[in-house]
Amino acid sequence: MTDVRKRHSVAIVGAGAAGALTAVQLCETAHRRRTALDLVLIDPAPEAGRGTAYATRDPRHRLNVPAGNMSAYPDDPGHFVRWLCRHGEPTVTGTDFATRYRYGAYLADTLGQALVRAHGTVAVRRLRTRAQSCTGTPDGRVELHLADGGHLLADGAVLATGPAGATAGWAPPALRTSPRFIAAPWSPGALDAVRESPDDVLLVGTGLTAVDLALTLDRPGRTLHALSRSGLLPQPHALGPAGAMPAPEGLDDTSLGRLRRAVYRHVSRSVRTHGDWRPGLDSLRPHTARLWRSLTPEEREEFLAREGALWNTHRHRMAPATAEHVSRARTARRLHVHTGTVLRATESEDGSLAVELSNGQVTRVGWVIDCTGPGRSLDSPLWQALFGSGLAVPGPLGMGAATRDGQLLDARGRAEAPLFTLGAPRRGELWETTAIPEIRVQAAELAQRLLPLPRRGRGSRRPVDGHGLPLSTHAEAAAAYRSGLGRVLKVRSGAEDAFARAVALDPGFALGHAALALLGHECAAAVDVPRALADAQRAARERSDERERSFVAVVTRRVTGDDGDEALVRHLREHPGDALALAAAVPTIAFSGVSDLHDDDALGLLELTSPAYDGHWFHTSLLAFLRQEEGRLYEAGELAHRALAAEPASGHAVHALAHVHYESGAHRAGRDWLDGWVSGRGRGAVHRAHFSWHIALHELALDDPAAVRRRWFTQLAPGRVRGLRALVDSGSLLWRARLSDSWDGELPTADVLDSVAREVLERPATAFTALHAAVALTAAGDLPALHRLRDHAAGADPVQREVIAPLCEALAALVEERFHEAARGLDALLPVLRRVGGSAAQREVVEETLLYALVAAGRCDAARRLLDTRLDRKPAPRDRRLRAALPS
Repeated sequence: MTDVRKRHSVAIVGAGAAGALTAVQLCETAHRRRTALDLVLIDPAPEAGRGTAYATRDPRHRLNVPAGNMSAYPDDPGHFVRWLCRHGEPTVTGTDFATRYRYGAYLADTLGQALVRAHGTVAVRRLRTRAQSCTGTPDGRVELHLADGGHLLADGAVLATGPAGATAGWAPPALRTSPRFIAAPWSPGALDAVRESPDDVLLVGTGLTAVDLALTLDRPGRTLHALSRSGLLPQPHALGPAGAMPAPEGLDDTSLGRLRRAVYRHVSRSVRTHGDWRPGLDSLRPHTARLWRSLTPEEREEFLAREGALWNTHRHRMAPATAEHVSRARTARRLHVHTGTVLRATESEDGSLAVELSNGQVTRVGWVIDCTGPGRSLDSPLWQALFGSGLAVPGPLGMGAATRDGQLLDARGRAEAPLFTLGAPRRGELWETTAIPEIRVQAAELAQRLLPLPRRGRGSRRPVDGHGLPLSTHAEAAAAYRSGLGRVLKVRSGAEDAFARAVALDPGFALGHAALALLGHECAAAVDVPRALADAQRAARERSDERERSFVAVVTRRVTGDDGDEALVRHLREHPGDALALAAAVPTIAFSGVSDLHDDDALGLLELTSPAYDGHWFHTSLLAFLRQEEGRLYEAGELAHRALAAEPASGHAVHALAHVHYESGAHRAGRDWLDGWVSGRGRGAVHRAHFSWHIALHELALDDPAAVRRRWFTQLAPGRVRGLRALVDSGSLLWRARLSDSWDGELPTADVLDSVAREVLERPATAFTALHAAVALTAAGDLPALHRLRDHAAGADPVQREVIAPLCEALAALVEERFHEAARGLDALLPVLRRVGGSAAQREVVEETLLYALVAAGRCDAARRLLDTRLDRKPAPRDRRLRAALPS
């Protein structure tokens, strides 16, 4: 009998932000696990993702959280910022505050992309109606009864209904029945008459809703009044980062009184330390739900009565631009804020309202708008039906619904029905649960619960990579991965496409995602690195062995700069046969290698891993490269030839041999041999431009400026070379040609800079890239960009801080013709320069810049000594010419 896997079905009631985030997580989890899913979104709104919060088209309505904290994915915090950059806002940063409508577009697009990726695994339906009630079925499913008379059976349902509606219970009966009273200001068309009217307006409530409406309705000649019991407006966000603080001690097992004192002391400490209370309050965010649950019902009520308004106005803040608009309106007296409540309202003959406040003031306005925000009780027909049937019960203090980790509790206190909720309905349980950073975590957790991991067949044999290591995927994806790995080891093009094919065949294949992230980070491949890294982490948690999880952790640390080198070396000690890890560790042509790896350490890694390869051409190629770095050129050449005899396409062996020729001064032989390889077997090399760069180095050393120019324009000019290679090879060659008087006329450095993303130039991920960015910016004479690179390096990883930042200072001195200072700085860096990775030939550009600075500073004796050392190391006609030109 054929075993047909049953399709799982989930209904999501509500397609606002919470519903869209849940749908995204369900689609991606189902796709990753290859779980067939029928997904139904139930909501009458015309577009998914917006809800009430993100439907406003007013451009003055901004998010009250910076863009850097608004990603749809808890494990990919930069996703929203990258989306903005790709959709017309290339200069946006994580500290900016996007418009609410823009964020709704982001949620809708993110959901659409998730559905496209999951096509074939997830079938989605959109029902433009409401769910009126819900009942359980004998087989453990749920049946939703819809407002259009239909019904729907599902294995599980998520009630993403958003906050409870405002009740207007504060309003006197005469006001509630007045046509001048607007109880639901966000309903379509609710404010049309107010916009057209010149009358003054009373906003009851002073929270974020009132602020948004004040921005919309503010105009010359109109007075806005905002009223609340506290009279407190939301506080503004800081204009810039104010620092970070750890949470205070003494938050566990404490009463409300002790907790109150601890928090106030902590906030006072924040003011003393940072000059701002915000870091102290923000440090409480990860602990808020736990602290809320630790309080007794009586303490929670006391907190809401005494600190609720104070907490809300400081915790839920205004964007700086919003705060500035409010401040201007108050200064111009177009906005008045009152403390009190509405006692009664009387309609005048002209239709206006005389509103008597509890502070004794009578305010005459044309309109009163309810801005008090959501009520405590969930009062929609669906929730009332659930409460009435006992399938759900109200949450603590009557707020929201009672849940256990998001699953609804019934009248017996059990979580049995497959009914779940997230966001505002969990407010009684969690207190802080209405913001995107909390909702996205809850959505991811619900997806894990609703779609359990598929069981692996017992005794199923896993496919292996090209070196016998098992892979947690199926045969087709493994074949694509092996192809990509082989191309990386041979330095052939197509590795990125092969790895992308592997994860397309199996979205839950962690190693495929990690390999893509590594190529994007180190080789500037066209990969969304944070996204690939997040996918690798998710897949590794679900379906990977210890070796695969370790490799994902290595790539994660390498991308984030969190001790990645140490983790990589540790990984290789545990898994010496991991060829991709070894390629990343040993600095050759494909990767920058481990920054602090000295020759002995690198050779130790090769000795450690040697038994796993048994003379394999890849391992031999790496050894050849390291031998030439040691200066053992004859041995390196023999090893390279041996590797090429076994695999003529081995780019690592060719690279090692290119260095042997260059470092031994065999420039004519090296030029001719490498030129023949590039035009033959090297046609498919992924770093073909780098081999052309090696040929150009020979031509530069042979003092043949015409050949260098021809090589640059035919093989190294931007357009023929893209991305990082244009920066590393084309840019450095131009500068070296300029330094040795081998380039007449203006350097085409601008072409190189224009071919590289500004982020790569000024915020490079690795020290190796940063070195070449500094060289290119120096060649262009771009001092401001060089200073921005220095500032980035000063706050980056240790190698960038200790090598790149002072290098930028020395190069800036060179641009400003402070040659003595430049020479002193460059000379001090030569002993530590190898920490940036790459080869001696690549790092030699700093030595050549030092030579130029010495001559420009008039230190000809020091320049002569440096040239004598170079000529002893490897003869070169160009260096002989430069030495002869020095005044005696």
